[in-house]
Amino acid sequence: MAGADADDGSDVSWTPIRTGILRDALGVGIATGAYGLSFGAISTAAGLSVVQTCVLSLVMFTGGSQFAMVGVIGGGGAALTGAATGILLGVRNSFYAVRLARLLDVHGWRRPVAAQLVIDESTAMAVMRTTPRAGRLAFWATGASVYVCWNLATLIGALSAHAFSDPRVLGLDAAAPAAFLALMAPRLRSREPWVVALVAATVALVSVPFVPAGVPVLFAAAVAVIAGVRPVAGSRPVAGSRPDPGSRPDAGFRPDAGFRPDAGAPPAPASAGEGGA
Repeated sequence: MAGADADDGSDVSWTPIRTGILRDALGVGIATGAYGLSFGAISTAAGLSVVQTCVLSLVMFTGGSQFAMVGVIGGGGAALTGAATGILLGVRNSFYAVRLARLLDVHGWRRPVAAQLVIDESTAMAVMRTTPRAGRLAFWATGASVYVCWNLATLIGALSAHAFSDPRVLGLDAAAPAAFLALMAPRLRSREPWVVALVAATVALVSVPFVPAGVPVLFAAAVAVIAGVRPVAGSRPVAGSRPDPGSRPDAGFRPDAGFRPDAGAPPAPASAGEGGA
């Protein structure tokens, strides 16, 4: 909650905040781990070995991209096409990193470690906090929890599916599309996401007979990228106006809250031309 992270710097006030963050991070890790069971099974069903599946989770460590890659390979697409699809979906993590850089302020060997842990869950847990201290703990705790649980679950899922002569008989080939639908559904809350989703799906379906397996996914992703970068009519701010904080999607996140150099400074005196009526 927004005000729940406020503390006065003492151990007494910080302890319950830290306990709550660690509890939430563990819960997120366990929930994500359950999803990792599905990935491990689907990956081996797509033709990857147990070792290849585990290395993919250890190195790539981004669920959506991993599912996309093994989905393309399992559908008969080239490994290069699958990798391109995964990279395209993983680009969003670079935007998360830009957002988190100032909050985390990591250097040296901790920088690549932090980069590896920049995922949807760790970012969401960090940006919902109202103090830098709580945000940093939420990021590291959630990232570590998800990383451990995801990789353990991947191993268990891969070994379980590998025990069957043909894992496809379990119907796990339907799990990846179902997982993508589950991820997308909460974002379809207005007209624009529906239009983008329908256009992307149409482009992918129309291109299926003409291109190799996996390429339609790239076409659909390109539609989403174009929709995201296109200029929006009326979005240019009026000169001299100030944006309404409540209208910004990141209004609730202030990574520098609590340590602004001018936080306690008195208001500047009004200039000669700024007096009241």
